[in-house]
Amino acid sequence: MSKILNLACAATFLATAATAQSSNCAQHALVVERLASGYGESRQSIGVGSDNTVVEVFASLETGTWTITVTMPGGPTCLVASGEAFQVLAEGLPNMDSGA
Repeated sequence: MSKILNLACAATFLATAATAQSSNCAQHALVVERLASGYGESRQSIGVGSDNTVVEVFASLETGTWTITVTMPGGPTCLVASGEAFQVLAEGLPNMDSGA
């Protein structure tokens, strides 16, 4: 869980830099369409940061490419990270029982 929180914090921090570079930002609908048509990526997860930013992870399960976007409240959607080798994980919580 802390990895997700750290990722969200990093993405929010990077969004500030991405917003300054308007070439990395556009209307949400346009970003979603370009990720779908250009990379075959669809939304895999979504979360809301403490500052009301929306963090989304898009990925292609066929090619393994992925993109993280951040949408500022009332603002554009910005690309903050991308890469390869995306995998879907469904890990359970670790056993926190001291007797185990």
